[in-house]
Amino acid sequence: MGQALGCIQVDQSNVAVKEHFGKFDDVLQPGCHCLPWCLGYQLAGQLSLRVNQLDVSCETKTKDNVFVTVVASIQYRALSDKAADAFYKLTNTKQQIQAYVFDVIRASVPKLLLDDVFLQKNDIAKGVEDELEKAMSGYGFEIVQTLIVDIEPDQHVKRSMNEINAAARMRVAANEKAVGEKILQIKRAEGEAESKYLSGLGIARQRQAIVDGLRDSVLAFSENVPGTSAKEVMDMVLLTQYFDTMKDIGASSKSNAVFLPHGPGAVKDIASQVREGLLQAENARE
Repeated sequence: MGQALGCIQVDQSNVAVKEHFGKFDDVLQPGCHCLPWCLGYQLAGQLSLRVNQLDVSCETKTKDNVFVTVVASIQYRALSDKAADAFYKLTNTKQQIQAYVFDVIRASVPKLLLDDVFLQKNDIAKGVEDELEKAMSGYGFEIVQTLIVDIEPDQHVKRSMNEINAAARMRVAANEKAVGEKILQIKRAEGEAESKYLSGLGIARQRQAIVDGLRDSVLAFSENVPGTSAKEVMDMVLLTQYFDTMKDIGASSKSNAVFLPHGPGAVKDIASQVREGLLQAENARE
């Protein structure tokens, strides 16, 4: 009924284009307007002022000959004061924007290496935005924002990049593991050296204590028993220790000690070796 009487309604965030006998006449703002069709006025159409988004997928090649698919997201809207240009000058706004995006991406990405494409995606987006702003402003559109939302290399290239990254991380891990093992071996060697050093000190002190004990025993026995020589006393002490040792070995059921040579006569040889050791030690002290 409203259209029959020449009344039209323009919704919020929209503008309408009014024509008079097919010629542009005015831009109608949101609200109710009188449009007497009998006088040659008619509504050519409405134009939305809301922000629209267009995702453009562009395949191109980088400087190192890697094919990538770059996805750009363009946010744009028509300007109210240039609604006539936006309504009449472009047949297909989305195709026009897509053409400019293709032109900029395919002119900038081939100048960059694959790694640089990921690092400089903001620069690519800024170049696309500047070019679109310069071109689309003459058609009554404003570019609100341009984003590079995805950079997708070929699947084989992506797999190779992941393998390279994994190999590099494994190499670093192997190097760190080798360094840790090296430190562990050094610490283990230092511990063994310290242990052997302390063990050597213990054995030396033990032998010194045995020698001192034998010397004191010989001197005490010689003083208390007149007419005995040091050699006789040493032979008797060694023979006594020999039989005590044999007694202890025989009393043990789990002993695995073997003495070579075996027999009381071998004590003489042992006594000779002890005496020689004492004499050498005495000469060394002098």
